[in-house]
Amino acid sequence: MTHNPSHVWLQVSAGQGPAECAWAVVKTLETMQAEAQAAGLQWNLVELEAGPQPGTASSALVALTGEGIDAFTSAWCGTIQWIAKSPFRPAHKRRNWFVAIEALPSVEESTLDPKDVRWETMRASGPGGQHVNRTESAVRVTHLPTGLQAVSANERSQHRNRQLALARLSAKLSALQAERLSRATQQRWQAHQNIERGNPIRVFRSPAG
Repeated sequence: MTHNPSHVWLQVSAGQGPAECAWAVVKTLETMQAEAQAAGLQWNLVELEAGPQPGTASSALVALTGEGIDAFTSAWCGTIQWIAKSPFRPAHKRRNWFVAIEALPSVEESTLDPKDVRWETMRASGPGGQHVNRTESAVRVTHLPTGLQAVSANERSQHRNRQLALARLSAKLSALQAERLSRATQQRWQAHQNIERGNPIRVFRSPAG
């Protein structure tokens, strides 16, 4: 992966958390935006997925551009904890709500074999599906060997949508690789568990045992 230090996408997510975590996503976005603007960074809310309650968000994707972006990203990526009384359940005893923030660094197209990917362009629609863009700025990329796909339609230019789609595809490929590695590790452990017990040919005892 090649990281462009002047541009990065940050994914802010409530995960499988309750409505309070979706509330914390919005609070996190407000705080992040204030800090980003104070640092001279350009802030663009690319996507926002509504949460289960009014004024909440299950996830959001933010594009940041500017110098000093690495320090900002390092300060925000990871788990964010909000300590607050539930705005939806006044009698609820829980006070800790968590939000996850992950960076999607830019990826060069040269990192993938051109024969392994298929690009498609689409017309992007504006907010609420209205004001259809006359240019085909939205893109879909498919990784042919795995069938994985990624789409980007909300960035302002096709070039940026292409970059974001590729970053998302790269993240999916990394997740698939990690899943396969985990499955292989689990299979090795299962094989270990299936070793015949009760009939050892040698027995060792630790001196500390």
